[in-house]
Amino acid sequence: MQFFTQIAAFAVAAATLASANSLTFINQDDTTRTIVFTPTAGQPTVDSITIQGNDQAKVDMPTGWIGNAYSVSEGAENIPGMLAEVTFQGWNDLTYFDVSAIVNGNDKNGVKQMYPASQLSALVKEAVSGCLVFPCNTAYYQPDEVQTVTTKETDLIVTLGNTPSDLAAREAQPQLVARHYVLGKLSA
Repeated sequence: MQFFTQIAAFAVAAATLASANSLTFINQDDTTRTIVFTPTAGQPTVDSITIQGNDQAKVDMPTGWIGNAYSVSEGAENIPGMLAEVTFQGWNDLTYFDVSAIVNGNDKNGVKQMYPASQLSALVKEAVSGCLVFPCNTAYYQPDEVQTVTTKETDLIVTLGNTPSDLAAREAQPQLVARHYVLGKLSA
């Protein structure tokens, strides 16, 4: 009986690891920022975190979590800026993500880009949303734009702030899907 209990415990642990979700926030300049999470109705809350300048923090996210995050620079008012929007374990068990400028397209210092963690060291990101310099053609500006990116990965990078190389040209164009696919709606 103990053997079966150990196997069951191992299976539960393996399932938990297989469905682990995370957002790693990388602060690219010397500004301290607070990350505020806003869950979609019915989703669990995620506590805000503070990241020092030129630092990073990984946040484990609940399975199936849908919502967004934005950053507030130290000393600034808590007003949502560019949003890092994500759906974990969405339709077809994919992760859907985008950087949205719909709420506050004037934010030039908060969320910049989102991409799978496996692409962190890649010079050219293949699955990326957002901009090094706003505006750009890979951020979400209008409802129902085809700017949502998908991946099978559940660990995402979210960059914050500005670097001296933010003026670099972007060479890759991600494959984008319309927003209604996030909920499995195959027609608009």
